Amino acid sequence: MDLFAEQGFEATSAVQIAERAGVTTRTFFRYFPDKEEILFADANALNEALVDELSRSADLAEPLRAVTRTLALHDWEKLGSRESLRRRDEMIAANPRLLERDLIKQQQLADGFRGALRQRGIDADTADLAASTAGPVFRTAYRRWLRSDDDSDLGTITEAVLALLASLTPRA
Repeated sequence: MDLFAEQGFEATSAVQIAERAGVTTRTFFRYFPDKEEILFADANALNEALVDELSRSADLAEPLRAVTRTLALHDWEKLGSRESLRRRDEMIAANPRLLERDLIKQQQLADGFRGALRQRGIDADTADLAASTAGPVFRTAYRRWLRSDDDSDLGTITEAVLALLASLTPRA
């Protein structure tokens, strides 16, 4: 991340990353197929853990809330400080290739959530809508949380974003 911040993502090579990490280029490529994957190294394990958490959720009466709650209650700071997560998010948003990869990872997570909801008896349309909607709702909350300089609670921010979503669809 420091190299990316110093030189920019595009200007940083895998060789430079390997050198900074104190490993050979060969070792680097044993763990990462390309430099983009460094930013997504834990994505598959994270997705599995989140889907597993949703699968074990006791309350699926409101599927969208169950999925967003699963996301909001995860300890995101285990992945790095809020500042490093903010830098990562900004880097991804500024680079079309990284953004494309991030969107693929998000779709994979939504697919996992959809499957978990279906296995728990949620009908296909509801599971699809909840899984597809939860991602953008949570990303909005997550980015608010990243931008906040205080000890804001991600769960509270997520609930506020859900309320905002509800306000966009007035009841008839």
